[in-house]
Amino acid sequence: MTTFGVHTGVQNTTVDELRDLWTGAEELGFDAIAVWDHLYSSDLATYECHEAVSMHTALACATTRVRCGCLVYCAGYRHPGVLAKAVATIDHLSGGRAEIGLGAGWARAEYEAFGFPFPPLGDRFDLLDEAAAAVRSLLRHDSTTVDGTHVRLSGARCEPRPVQADLPIWIGGTGERRTAHIVARHGDGWNLPFVAPDDVTAKRAALAGHCARIGRDPADVRVGVNVIVCDDDASLRAQFGPRADAVRPGAIVGTSVDHTTEALGRYVAAGADTVNVALRAPWDPGALERAATAVAALR
Repeated sequence: MTTFGVHTGVQNTTVDELRDLWTGAEELGFDAIAVWDHLYSSDLATYECHEAVSMHTALACATTRVRCGCLVYCAGYRHPGVLAKAVATIDHLSGGRAEIGLGAGWARAEYEAFGFPFPPLGDRFDLLDEAAAAVRSLLRHDSTTVDGTHVRLSGARCEPRPVQADLPIWIGGTGERRTAHIVARHGDGWNLPFVAPDDVTAKRAALAGHCARIGRDPADVRVGVNVIVCDDDASLRAQFGPRADAVRPGAIVGTSVDHTTEALGRYVAAGADTVNVALRAPWDPGALERAATAVAALR
């Protein structure tokens, strides 16, 4: 069964506005809400952006029913042990509704401004692989030892244990080689940002190939996609700025509920297990309400 969520950017907005958005999305019937992990705005056009672990925690405390996630934490910004401890605590705060996402990271300007090393892409994927394995073990096993190139743990314990025995771990990105391989090895879900419906089908096929090579059932891995629902091109550009054209393949533009329903339905038909409506400030409440009406028609 396909679930539907809301992916909320935490840039260029206030805590009160975010709380109103989260509670409104929960009241509209969405199944999940996620934040993101950036230090500046995602288009790097402004510096005003809240911190992700804090906002993930606030989301858990502001809601009562929805799944609460972060799509996705940058593996290069925090040690995986710290992230595992944080999400285990958030799971307790939410009563067992937390999820965690991890990604390789890409925003070079953020890395350099805050003094994080920005290694070549291959090294960032190596770090993501080790971080995902460490987080998975910390959240699910009593003791974790890792002697990797990037991650080292020695009998580390994550206690108290999460409320959920198998707290879901998402891997974010669109690559069919390294990303999909890491998903197959360590993920419970694959988060695809702003791709067209046909791309979801292709990604599922790539994931199935990686799963077959390691003996895993691809049905055990959920495939989720972030899409944009907005009134017009001006709204798309207001929310996504210089990245508007890059995210356009995943944008549903127009004010018709029927059009929105049909477009979201194409993602479901393509094999998306989760569809997240992505919003950036200044968001349009009408677009979220239109998406909720479309979701109700698709259930």
